[in-house]
Amino acid sequence: MESIALWLGLSLSTLLSWIVVASYFNITQKLRSLIQPWVTRRVIADTPLILQIQSFQHRFLDALFSGISCVVSVPFYTAFLPLLFWSGHSKLARQMTLLMAFCDYIGNSAKDVVSAPRPSSPPIRRVAATEDEKENALEYGLPSSHTLNTVCLAGYLLHYLLYSADNTDATQVMAGVTLGCLFVGLIGFGRIYLGMHSVVDVLGGLVVGLVILAFWLTVHEYFDSFIVSGQNVSSFWAALSFLLLFAYPTPELPTPSFEYHAAFSGVSLGIVTGVQQTYLQFHHEDVPHIFSPQLSFPVFVGRVLVGIPTIIIVKFCSKALAKWILPVVANTLGIPIKSSSYIPQLNSSVSGTKSNGSQKMFYFPQDSFDVDTGIRFLQYAGLAWSVVDLVPSLFAHLRM
Repeated sequence: MESIALWLGLSLSTLLSWIVVASYFNITQKLRSLIQPWVTRRVIADTPLILQIQSFQHRFLDALFSGISCVVSVPFYTAFLPLLFWSGHSKLARQMTLLMAFCDYIGNSAKDVVSAPRPSSPPIRRVAATEDEKENALEYGLPSSHTLNTVCLAGYLLHYLLYSADNTDATQVMAGVTLGCLFVGLIGFGRIYLGMHSVVDVLGGLVVGLVILAFWLTVHEYFDSFIVSGQNVSSFWAALSFLLLFAYPTPELPTPSFEYHAAFSGVSLGIVTGVQQTYLQFHHEDVPHIFSPQLSFPVFVGRVLVGIPTIIIVKFCSKALAKWILPVVANTLGIPIKSSSYIPQLNSSVSGTKSNGSQKMFYFPQDSFDVDTGIRFLQYAGLAWSVVDLVPSLFAHLRM
């Protein structure tokens, strides 16, 4: 136990030291000056190839690749993961949630460190069929988040299914790997066809995704064991989440990337805290799985009908509570704050600049902190906690 506490303290101390060193020596700017020019040249050089690919444009291909992009987008996984928890596959759900938060942090950090442009439109035809895609287009290009996330989440899901099966032969493994590779290839090609990314962005997402997947497959069992049975888990994760907000690199210009990280950092904290508290009640390995006699499909549908409205209400209440509490706490402690969009009364402190809610909270140095980051963090932490703690408690009370 003492060795675990030592490792936890060492991890937080190392991260804090990195924040100080990176800020003092301006490491982000130095890395950007080395990498950005080369990536920008590659994006420009890829333009003829993208135009050649887009010369085959068709409404069917537009709809196909736009639809696939939605299936592997952050909003889709945000809606899908609660259903995975409620279907009895808690271990898979919590691992995929934490992996997605990890991918989101690494991928978006890399985007904002490099701050490389997406393919220029025009001449590239950019297809953004949804509001989510339009917001994605405001981020920097390298690496492609869709490619990175697909490699990691599809790869981990394949690993989980193959190792959970009682009998797995070489043919099944080969078929699974082949389908996974085809899906990743389709996603990557689709991002180029839609004009959202250049070839170098997709290749960067593929390489970073494979590295993250290899790392996660090495440590995921240790992470899971720590979350479900470790000591000081919630306090450690809260401190880690707080420091990661400071450790996030400052982009050349504000983008929505930090906003996504703040949300998923809150989600990971809510999941870890909720699972750690209720593991023996709702999330152990012997809980009923969907389609079993103890959890039939009609009962699962009932869970969804109860669970979805509940987490939406919790999300709304968490946001309202955070909007009330955080300014009071900041004013009490004498911390100067501003609000990009959530609290109109504080908008005057933003000096009239428009940030679309994507202004990064932590700059060094700065005159005030954007309270919207804390609001977003607590909002999604409350939502995630309700998925694994409050809603399963309702299921138990309703005998579902």
